[in-house]
Amino acid sequence: MRKNIKLTAFAAASAALALGLTACGSSSDPSSSAQTDGGKVDESKPLVIAASPSPHADILNFVKDKLAAKDGLKLEVKEFTDYVLPNTATEQGQVDGNYFQHKPYLDDFNKKNGTHIVPVVNVHLEPLGLYSKKVKALTDIKAGQTIAVPNDTTNEGRALQLLAANNLITLKDGVGTSAKLSDITDKKGLEFKELEAATVPRALNDVDAAIINGNYALEANLSPVKDALVLEKAEGNPYANFLAVKEGKQNDPRVQKLAKLLNSDEVKKFIEEKYQGSVTPAFGTPAAS
Repeated sequence: MRKNIKLTAFAAASAALALGLTACGSSSDPSSSAQTDGGKVDESKPLVIAASPSPHADILNFVKDKLAAKDGLKLEVKEFTDYVLPNTATEQGQVDGNYFQHKPYLDDFNKKNGTHIVPVVNVHLEPLGLYSKKVKALTDIKAGQTIAVPNDTTNEGRALQLLAANNLITLKDGVGTSAKLSDITDKKGLEFKELEAATVPRALNDVDAAIINGNYALEANLSPVKDALVLEKAEGNPYANFLAVKEGKQNDPRVQKLAKLLNSDEVKKFIEEKYQGSVTPAFGTPAAS
């Protein structure tokens, strides 16, 4: 995913989507609608949700295996390893919804791609972190070293805010979560390498430090709590990850059941015990646009 997700990328993603879903090898038909001829939702059909492997799919599979049957919900989880196809699939009705993103990212995606995806319920927060294989402490970051950052608009802005909050750079006043490299007023001698977010962990040996999204850190067997030089603070953080659907599907009874289960005490306990602070529950209603 380049700095700005453009329509060309959206079209390419759409073309790749059919192949991607076929490659998943599901026996179900994700493109089939759960709506009957009368417009009602057929609740006997599985609710198909696209998700990043960790922690999103792990949390959904906990719901699927431990909670869904009691509420009469059939849940199917489809894993995606990028940040574009889950929204493309949701927009085109290939899946019923997705769970992988936060509000600033979705707002940016909808604006640039003309999609109509809306958040349903917040679930968890993955603190963004600064990692390194070459230095042991934040104070070891010096002029002349290179830091890799995610190249999509929202996560790059989020990464730069984390660096600024820890006095590694200075940003223009008021740039907020949309900060870009050009908004840095003092690099303090550092160099930056922009990479697609999913590839940043693999580049960790090639740079002096890197800002890595929480889910990709976990997939790379990094422990945000133990391995990060510094993590975002959870308090007041706008980057809660949520369940999202195409506009108009929020009231699908299956979606409402899943939303309720994702904010249950059982899921809270699962997240706290499994991730030990590397992922934290962040239940509730998503912020308005």
